[in-house]
Amino acid sequence: MEQLVQKLIKNGTLVSQNIIEAFYAIDRKDFIPEESQALAHTDQPIHIGYQQTISQPTTVAFMLELLNVKKGHRVLDIGSGSCWTTALLAHLVGPEGFVVGIERVEELVAFGTQNLAKYHFANVHVERAGSELGKPKDPPYDRILVSAAARSFPKELLSQVHEEGIIVLPVRDTIWKVVRVEHQPIIEKFEGYIFVPLIIKEA
Repeated sequence: MEQLVQKLIKNGTLVSQNIIEAFYAIDRKDFIPEESQALAHTDQPIHIGYQQTISQPTTVAFMLELLNVKKGHRVLDIGSGSCWTTALLAHLVGPEGFVVGIERVEELVAFGTQNLAKYHFANVHVERAGSELGKPKDPPYDRILVSAAARSFPKELLSQVHEEGIIVLPVRDTIWKVVRVEHQPIIEKFEGYIFVPLIIKEA
C-alpha cells in the first residue's frame, strides 16, 4: 500500500493530508475478491463481479480531492460496490459525520457490508438502491459521490445536497464537479475517464 500511496502523491493526484491518511488507513485489499488479491495495490480497476469494478486508485483519489469532504459531513455514496470508497469516506467524515452507501446489486450490498465490518465503523450504513436515484426523501447531504457514469447530469441529485454542497460524478467519460449555488449547478468538467454505467432501475 505504501508504494501505491507514494506513487499517487508523487504524480500529484493525492494532495490533501486527510485523504492521504485515509488511503493509508483503509487498505484496498480488504475490498476486493480473494482471487484478485495480487492486484490490490496496483493502480488499475479490478472486477468485483456482477459486471462491476472497484475503481482505479488514481480515479478515486482525484474524485475525493474534488469532493473536499470535511469532518462531520453527511455523505451519500451512490454505487458503493465493494465499499472501498464508502470506507474512505467514513474515515474522512470521522465519528461525528455519517456516510450512506447505496448499491443496486444485492450481492454487492452484502459483500460491501462484510468488508466494512473489518473496520468497525459506527458512522456508515449500506443499503440496496431503490427505484429513485439517490435518497430524495432524506434530508440534504453535504456531499454526494457517484461511482458510475450517467448519460447526462441527473438534476434530481441537486436537491439532495445543501446549498454550496458538492456532487462529484462521471457523466459519460468525463468527471463532473457540481456545486449547488442558489439552487443552480456550477459545473467543472475533467475528461478522460471510463466507468461502468449508472443504472437507476433493475431491468
